[in-house]
Amino acid sequence: MTGLKPCPSGGPTAVYETHLPLPGRRQGKVRDIYRLPASGGQPASVLIVASDRISAFDVVLPDPIPGKGVLLTGIATQWFDFIRARGIIADHLRSTDPADVPGLSTEEQDQIRGRMMLGRAAEVIPIEFVVRGYLAGSGWVEYQRDQSVCGVSLPAGLQQCSELPEPIFTPATKAEVGHDENIDFDRASDIAGRDVMTRLRDVSLRLYREAAAHAREKGIILADTKLEFGYALDDDGRRTDEIILIDEVFTPDSSRFWPAEEYAAGRDQDSFDKQYVRNYLLKLVKAGTWDKTPPGPPLPDEITGNTAKRYAEAQRRLFG
Repeated sequence: MTGLKPCPSGGPTAVYETHLPLPGRRQGKVRDIYRLPASGGQPASVLIVASDRISAFDVVLPDPIPGKGVLLTGIATQWFDFIRARGIIADHLRSTDPADVPGLSTEEQDQIRGRMMLGRAAEVIPIEFVVRGYLAGSGWVEYQRDQSVCGVSLPAGLQQCSELPEPIFTPATKAEVGHDENIDFDRASDIAGRDVMTRLRDVSLRLYREAAAHAREKGIILADTKLEFGYALDDDGRRTDEIILIDEVFTPDSSRFWPAEEYAAGRDQDSFDKQYVRNYLLKLVKAGTWDKTPPGPPLPDEITGNTAKRYAEAQRRLFG
């Protein structure tokens, strides 16, 4: 089976999911992932295909955002270039050229062109490495209850979306199903090891600071972000001691992007990320027509179209 599932809304341009003739297929909320074993002198690798699916409240919605996967991949790969230029940490990305993926027809190569990353295989560290520079989302909820986030005490009197005195590291568990859970540094260290967590906390904070400074110069506030790391595998599929940055990085799916010119603490912010979709869905929840459980409701063309424009504007501002 090599074709695309038709877009549920009938749109001809969206890639809702892929079924490539490759082994180890796994489907996440947004990405289709294939595990490619070592072959012909080539090391084991992972093919990550960013579909146009969108999820909110841990529910994959039935209508895609046409072109979203291409925009996500373009933003991520440009951030990888940014990070490499600063020598902060090695990453998984090897190629974005479909011709480097063995066993695909010309049609299948065209299906994933612009939306694929061929990366080094890695054993994922089961922690979400979250850095927050502003008080939003679950951090704001936790602060209102405890005046802290993930065990990090914060000053009194902060408002929704307030800029924090300095960025904070707030890890979370990686949930295969359902919601990730915010945890403190000690619990994360029990899972991944204290030395590893200490090193990657410092790396995560540096990555965030550098990216946030670049984004701010371009008129975007990088409010928070989620990063992932893993142990690179050798040619025989065995875990090495080398830790690399994996998955996507600083995209609208893994970060909150706010237009700097419209920012004001004390309220929700307009955004370049999927918060626009969340806000639409929250209206349905408030009206009692959806309860945040599958199946997700259909998205009007206005919502899908405007969401795609916001992702495109984020890429334009960040990288031209």
